[in-house]
Amino acid sequence: MTDVIVAGGGPTGLMLASELRLHGVHVLVLEKDAEPTRIVRSLGLHARSVEVMDQRGLLERFLALGTRYPVGGFFAAINKPAPDRLDTAHPYTLGIPQPTTDRLLAEHATELGVEIRRGCELVGLSQDEHGVTAELADGTRLRSRYLVGCDGGRSTVRKLLGVGFPGEPSRVETLLGEVEVTVSPDTLNAVMAEVRKTHKRFGAMPLGDGVYRLVAPAEGVAEDRTVPPTLDELKRQVRKLAGTDFGVHSPRWLSRFGDATRLAERYRTGRVLLAGDAAHIHPPTGGQGLNLGIQDAFNLGWKLAAEVNGWAPKGLLDSYHTERRPVAADVLDSTRAQMELMSVEPGPRAVRRLVSELMDFEEVNRYLMEKITAIGVRYDFGEGHELLGRRLRDVGLKRGRLYELMHGGRGLLLDRTGRLSVTGWADRVDHVADVSEELDAPAVLLRPDGHVAWVGDDQQELLGRLPRWFGAAVS
Repeated sequence: MTDVIVAGGGPTGLMLASELRLHGVHVLVLEKDAEPTRIVRSLGLHARSVEVMDQRGLLERFLALGTRYPVGGFFAAINKPAPDRLDTAHPYTLGIPQPTTDRLLAEHATELGVEIRRGCELVGLSQDEHGVTAELADGTRLRSRYLVGCDGGRSTVRKLLGVGFPGEPSRVETLLGEVEVTVSPDTLNAVMAEVRKTHKRFGAMPLGDGVYRLVAPAEGVAEDRTVPPTLDELKRQVRKLAGTDFGVHSPRWLSRFGDATRLAERYRTGRVLLAGDAAHIHPPTGGQGLNLGIQDAFNLGWKLAAEVNGWAPKGLLDSYHTERRPVAADVLDSTRAQMELMSVEPGPRAVRRLVSELMDFEEVNRYLMEKITAIGVRYDFGEGHELLGRRLRDVGLKRGRLYELMHGGRGLLLDRTGRLSVTGWADRVDHVADVSEELDAPAVLLRPDGHVAWVGDDQQELLGRLPRWFGAAVS
């Protein structure tokens, strides 16, 4: 029996599989596509996802293939400079196309021993008190202790579970394609700048070698969004908005997406869980989709591993739902608001002007950027220190950096007093006695996902908190 089957080999599934393997969990990833997709659904990583890569020792690989951009202009495409003093050591967005992200995460997973099977489509599942049976399209049946659906917005796993997916259907649709153009970059940029004064959903981004990612509002909503638009349809819409189609030709791929917004009623049904787009869908405004999925996986991985390995305290696995579902609900509200602010109607345009004025206030700008980049996420761990429930930024220590100590995915007690102990939990929590001038706290207990579980200097208080997240002590 496999410990965990992950249905879906995209960024969420690959990140989750890697997190599980860090704890010795046997993982099988099933991906229905026989080959990796070339479609660039996402263009980059926000600050929190950059931090996640840093916490697992992957950041250098991503930096080598990506481009750093200032944080700003992401909320409803309102162009404001990055706020000062963002609470992160990585105050930038990393531009990197999703196929590259997929490849790097697949390489990482494979290095850790994850088994990835391509061309394997899950079509059925059932579960009992001991495990889950997955049925594949070729008739094969596989057995695992747990199964996680990371299989996208049209999730087969979610549908087989009968989990409700309430929300709103698409009201508007956007055409998307990677195409070559015949006009000069200067001409294209000039036309685009003029069009975007009114149509914020229109855009053209150079991808190199004369290829552009072209985005244009559609006339309506297609009956079947799985059917891609034709090149003529894309050209017609671009001409309608820009007065020219830029001579687009030789499409690498064409696609369409809507602004449907939906959230799964529950993230766990017995031994089956949902993560990423299988649990939530929303418009791509703000570039949060892939990032939200990776962060789901980062929250779930160590909790599911603890359950598999037998040391999870009661309620730990259920905390995945209680922590991550509100985060997704907030992202859905944010994208709803942004879509309204990008409307060409007079009312939303007036509200947009007002929001733009408000963003000139530093605190407003910072609040919205922390929301978009997810560095403002705070889980409800009860009353306490202002750091409690927040992820801790990377801080410099006397002997290096904090995130360098978190590559193994274990808990960590950063002890500036040198007087504390994690005896009884040393197999799950690292004790680091070191000094940091950047941390205004005597000691912090970090979960494997970097969120602060305790702040203080009292050993008895620490002993009261350790079992909540790391189970019973081992004598």
